[in-house]
Amino acid sequence: MTAEEFTVEAVERALQQLYYDPDMGKKNVAQKWLSEAQASPQAWQFCWDLLRPEKVPEIQFFGASTLHAKISRHWSELPAGQLDSLRSQLIAQVGQFASGPKMVLTRLCVALASLVLHILPETWPTAVPDLLCAFQTGEGDGPSRCLALLELLAILPEELQSSRVASSRRSQLRSALAAHWSSVCPLLQQLLQQPNAPGRVRERVLRCVSSWITLDVCLQDSEGLLESCFSLLKESEIFDAAVETIVSIISQPDCQRFVDSLLKVVPQVLALQEQLKKAVQDGDMETSHGICRIAVALGETHCRTLLEQVDHWQGFQALVSMIMSCTATPGHYPVDETSSSLTLTFWYTLQDDITSLDAERQTLYLQIYRPLYFQLVDVLLQKACFPRDEDFTTWSADDKEQFRTYRVDISDTLMYIYELLGPELLRNLYDKLGTLLTDSTRPSSWQDIEALLFGFQSIAETVDVSYSDVIPGLIGLIPLITATSIQLAETIMFTIGSLAEWLSDHSLMLVNVLPVVLQGLSNPDLSVACVSALKRICRECRHDLHLHTSDIMAVSQVVLVKDIHKSPQCMWIMQALGFLLSALPREEILGKLLSLVTPHIQQLEKLASEPPSSANKLPIVHILGLLSNLFSTFDLNKQSERLEVMRHVQAQPLDNNPVVAVLQQAFPLIQTVLNKWLSDPEVVEAVCAVFEKSLKSLIQDFAPLVTQLCELIGQMFSAYPQASALDLTRQLVHIFACEKDIFSPITALLELITNITMSVFQLGSRDHPDVVESFMQLHTQVLKRKSDLYLSGHLDIKAVFYCGILSFKFPETPTLKATCLLFTELISHYEELHTVRDVLQEDGKLLLQTLLEAIGGQSPRSLAELLAEVLFSVSRNCPSVLTLWLRDALLPPGFPSSHLTAEHKEHFCQQILREQVSRRRMKDIVKEFALLSRGLQGTEYAANY
Repeated sequence: MTAEEFTVEAVERALQQLYYDPDMGKKNVAQKWLSEAQASPQAWQFCWDLLRPEKVPEIQFFGASTLHAKISRHWSELPAGQLDSLRSQLIAQVGQFASGPKMVLTRLCVALASLVLHILPETWPTAVPDLLCAFQTGEGDGPSRCLALLELLAILPEELQSSRVASSRRSQLRSALAAHWSSVCPLLQQLLQQPNAPGRVRERVLRCVSSWITLDVCLQDSEGLLESCFSLLKESEIFDAAVETIVSIISQPDCQRFVDSLLKVVPQVLALQEQLKKAVQDGDMETSHGICRIAVALGETHCRTLLEQVDHWQGFQALVSMIMSCTATPGHYPVDETSSSLTLTFWYTLQDDITSLDAERQTLYLQIYRPLYFQLVDVLLQKACFPRDEDFTTWSADDKEQFRTYRVDISDTLMYIYELLGPELLRNLYDKLGTLLTDSTRPSSWQDIEALLFGFQSIAETVDVSYSDVIPGLIGLIPLITATSIQLAETIMFTIGSLAEWLSDHSLMLVNVLPVVLQGLSNPDLSVACVSALKRICRECRHDLHLHTSDIMAVSQVVLVKDIHKSPQCMWIMQALGFLLSALPREEILGKLLSLVTPHIQQLEKLASEPPSSANKLPIVHILGLLSNLFSTFDLNKQSERLEVMRHVQAQPLDNNPVVAVLQQAFPLIQTVLNKWLSDPEVVEAVCAVFEKSLKSLIQDFAPLVTQLCELIGQMFSAYPQASALDLTRQLVHIFACEKDIFSPITALLELITNITMSVFQLGSRDHPDVVESFMQLHTQVLKRKSDLYLSGHLDIKAVFYCGILSFKFPETPTLKATCLLFTELISHYEELHTVRDVLQEDGKLLLQTLLEAIGGQSPRSLAELLAEVLFSVSRNCPSVLTLWLRDALLPPGFPSSHLTAEHKEHFCQQILREQVSRRRMKDIVKEFALLSRGLQGTEYAANY
């Protein structure tokens, strides 16, 4: 098929091929040709022929879609004087298809709506009244024409929402349509009030209302319509649609301008309480959920406005009580009810709005609502209770996950309520917990105890409870709790963990809770909660655990050797032990450290002696992970700082750091492991992690291992270039850049890996974006910390420059970010490094061409600011490069985009060449150029860019 053949017959053949040909290749050809046909000028003619009554619905649908495409995207092609004909034809077609097919009618309505939006209000200011008249008085089946009119009315605001127009034009159209609400609203209200109106008519009316409400129409004009919507809530078949419409109306913030109308809504919502009560009693979750949505929408959206109407405080209080009853809906979420979760954000809103009122009204409302918030806490804890064991086992995995998320939301709400109620809330919870645990005359379930602990934990997790007088009592109660369920035991552990900071200031209380944690450590079902609690205690209380070290070490070593926990939790245990051991007296550290790592080192020796296989790879990676996590928290510098504060003297560096001693002993073994697994990325990454974590903790203390490590990295990278090796090298540069005596092996390593990475670029680096990203980051670090290496002949800045140019072609955002940061740093050394100056003077044009290509469409738009940083660095540090090459780089027609004219390019050049001061201004210039290059200037996207 060719472009000359855009005829009705050709279109029909292509549609036949698209819908029915089994060959996907032919389908794709037909799809492409049909897209070209829709874009052609001939489409204005053939679309009408495709809509003829004898055509099949698929062809008619394509005709209607073509008509919409021409009106929405090719409006400028419409011949002069054809507007009236197009409008009348389109209205007639909508009338003809009023009885269906529905898909064709909808597309025609979308096309007519698009036409209205093109010429409203200038050319056709009476569009809406004219359409109302046309469809109410025209010939044909009355009910069908009514439905067609409602479809069109619903689509008009929706088409405005989805159209791509400038924000100013969108505001103009919204106002123009909203002005006709006074014509539309009475019609919709009349249709709703007709006693025998078909259900689908009323559903379509409700959709219209929801659609027009988005235009911010006046609530005052919609009072009668809203009242009609409330009356529909008694009809089950239309209940859901009525709820959606009512929520849409009362959720509009603009309603706050019409306080009198808003106050009339409150009794209408309160009148739903009997229907709500009956729905709850009957287990009708859909009805209770819908009524709850309405009450919450009113309370949440207009809380501040209703609070300010002090004379009507009783009506608002009744609404709040209604929402409280929704929160307290009987049963367990989400199996027995789904309403309570909708209410949680309302309680945030009410609290915020009360506390932001003036002092007089705040005092008044706190007297009313403070007791209510205590009641709310009781309700929330009741809702957070786990169901009976026999019921919970029948829940699906999805229900259990929803319940878990629901409890998290309740936890956040309780934390927020604490800001209002303060320490009295903790006292309240403590008294109730104490009664449950000590009053034998009142039987209690584990669920009740767990819920109260959950309340404590929710608050202690994020709020400073150091001044609370009930925490010592809570710590004393915890050993009294018999954990008869996993859920209760987990909450005990999480509660202990949340109090770790408090325990650091009250270390005598550790003896009450630490045995509970250590006892739970051997239970795999408590893995996450228990290990988390141990880690938090070891982190916060490390300096007070000397007397407990042996117990913690003994239990931890047993569970690690027995593989009781999954790998992530084993890593947390090692992090906990790192905190613990690094706080011990220095003379005790090495012995304890060796006793901890020796079993794992021995296991690694055994694995290293075996031939590589998938069976022994996982344990090797696991053991290396244990070591890296142990060393990541093993920070003797913290201990030195503490000793300095205590003794008021300068703490001396440790002569023989225990971690260094362990690494020196383990180095030959790690070398052996690596020799067998050099080509395996996971093992190499695990080895690198051991040294990277150690480096970050040891800092200068790592110096004795630098030479060996540089040789090891060189060996790894020569065998298999990997990002983790580059990242480890970057850490070495960062820490030892100022250590001249140590830096020599690092220099040699940098030279080696730069040469190897260059060969990766030459052979094709596209498959290694992570390596390229890390290479860019490495040389950015070198430029920052040790830029003189580019003068010594060790590192070739020109090679780095060309690798960077190639990196701009990568689609991965992290790689492009790293490349931009490299060039921003490199260009800043223009004056001090003659090698940088030479390469920019020689190939500045290449850099500018690459940047312009990236800005013009090759790179993601989100990177425009980083690309602007590079240009700003050029402008500030070497403006001569811009002066010499910028216009030349933009000279080729169509570069970097066919959307750019010569005037656009010249204007851009003038702006760039004179901007050397404001980084913000440079970013704006580049963003504007990027939008122009993509043809997005003046669109809504540009307005939000």
